[in-house]
Amino acid sequence: MPPTLRRITAIVPLHLEVLAGRDALDRPVRWVAVSELEDPTPFLEGGELVLTTGMRLSGGDAVPYVSRLVARGVTGLGFGVGLSHDAVPPAFAEAAEAAGLPLVEVPRATPFIAIGKAVSDLLAGEQYEEISRAFAAQGRLTRAALQRQGPVAVVDRLAREIGGWALLLDPAGAVRHAADATGRHAGPGDRHAGPGDRRAGPGDRRGAAGDWAGEAARSLAPEIARLRSAPSLASLALSTPDEHVVVQPLGRRGFFAVGSPRPFTPVAHTVVNAAGSLLTLALEQGREQRSAAARVRSAVLRLLLAGETRAAAETLAALGLRLPGEPVTVLACDTSDPEALTEALTGAAPGPRGASAAVTTFTASWDELLVVLAPDAHADEVVALAAQHGRVGVSVPGVEIVRSESRVDSRVDSRVEPAAAGPADRGTSRPLPATGPDRVSDRVSDRVSDRAFDRGPDRLSDRIPDRGPDRVPDKALAATLDRALDQARRALVSASPVARFSELAGRGLLSLLDPAAAASFAAAILAPLREYGSRADLVESLRAYLASNGHWDAAAQRLGVHRHTLRYRMKRVSELLGRDLDDPAVRAELWIALCL
Repeated sequence: MPPTLRRITAIVPLHLEVLAGRDALDRPVRWVAVSELEDPTPFLEGGELVLTTGMRLSGGDAVPYVSRLVARGVTGLGFGVGLSHDAVPPAFAEAAEAAGLPLVEVPRATPFIAIGKAVSDLLAGEQYEEISRAFAAQGRLTRAALQRQGPVAVVDRLAREIGGWALLLDPAGAVRHAADATGRHAGPGDRHAGPGDRRAGPGDRRGAAGDWAGEAARSLAPEIARLRSAPSLASLALSTPDEHVVVQPLGRRGFFAVGSPRPFTPVAHTVVNAAGSLLTLALEQGREQRSAAARVRSAVLRLLLAGETRAAAETLAALGLRLPGEPVTVLACDTSDPEALTEALTGAAPGPRGASAAVTTFTASWDELLVVLAPDAHADEVVALAAQHGRVGVSVPGVEIVRSESRVDSRVDSRVEPAAAGPADRGTSRPLPATGPDRVSDRVSDRVSDRAFDRGPDRLSDRIPDRGPDRVPDKALAATLDRALDQARRALVSASPVARFSELAGRGLLSLLDPAAAASFAAAILAPLREYGSRADLVESLRAYLASNGHWDAAAQRLGVHRHTLRYRMKRVSELLGRDLDDPAVRAELWIALCL
């Protein structure tokens, strides 16, 4: 912050004496301007200490001169004596006091350049201190980024550095992590919490920590949407009487927002920019690891669809993960950012896992979709979260993916241990050795042949070779999961944004058809009728005939034509289509085409 006029007048070697406006001495001095003009204001910006000898001024000029300086926002007036005036004219002291403008007498022995140098030195010193504070803050942020949960530590540190709050958001604008150093968001149970102690992770609904973070994220949703649709990466700043907010994108990996009750200083902006760079780097560095883990999860889904439940569990255990042990609901998600949805659903986003992150969900890419296995008890919560990222098709609940006697405990039993564990106490099972997701994905191919993969997911369970008595594929579980996955994909066809397979029955058979494929089918099968050059509308005639179940009189009456005319038209329809209208299968196909 620039030095105040009080600090400048306190510099003993300058011998400055305050004659008026003592109550305004705490105003900042941004520069020193020397002028002998009767009206120097066109050459000022505001915040200056104006120095003059009054060469062209007299007592009668005091009021208009001082008024112009005040209107321009000048910090103070220094009047040099000993040249044009032996003393400061009393009229200037009276006018300055009345206007609240500090008036300083500059003795003949003090050159104006000495005052200018003093102010310049103070400004330079202040700038150096700001730069030093910024470097120190950047160092603390960098050390935070090196911690195990780097992004979370950076957000917590940033909130303390700016004395405000900070949010880490995913690409959809949902809260990954939040920190508050203001103390204003402490809940009833947090009255003794110190600054920076209020934190919220993904889905945290416990008290004020989750409430304020979610509310802040919702209030920023329109601005996040603007940044997301911008042709290039850009940040924005918002200001209200009570709060100042900065929002920045983290590449394409999400956003972060910071807020403070005070305007952001240049140092604060530097700290915020440094935090943004560190967060972007931390999120981008894990891309390869996340990609490898995604390949492993896809392989695990193939193992499950092949009935090799034990192999699937062991593969996940090597990554420190596990399958849901209870019955699940299968979700088929169509999203533009599967990685962000995976992070949101599995708690893979950096940060301490909140309420939803504690739920064991399994996600895997499958035919350009993201498949989610969510425990039935938390299915609604998971569906709501997935719907924030795109369209969701939901199977019927109660899908078992592991037998009750072989479910893997969260601690991983003695037969299946993570790769990091030693060789001792492994029992008879030999889990996949791995040093990372890539090694695991290589070994998964040993369990599921490339030949089986290449032939598609529909009948994998019939093609996986047996692996011995304890490795016999569970075809019943595989068939159940395959059926549930098919239900979810069929429901996805009509999802907007969510559709449940159990609710499709009331919509009829057509709701199960792919709209694009069905429309193409209808256009192709009815094309000969639409292209027929007669004035008779063969399409509507066919519709009336089928709707009347082939009753000539009822159909003719509906069309307002003679039944012989209708018979002729149906004969023409049969000839153009090359189909027998008395065949029930043909009638069913034509009726479906007419309904689309």
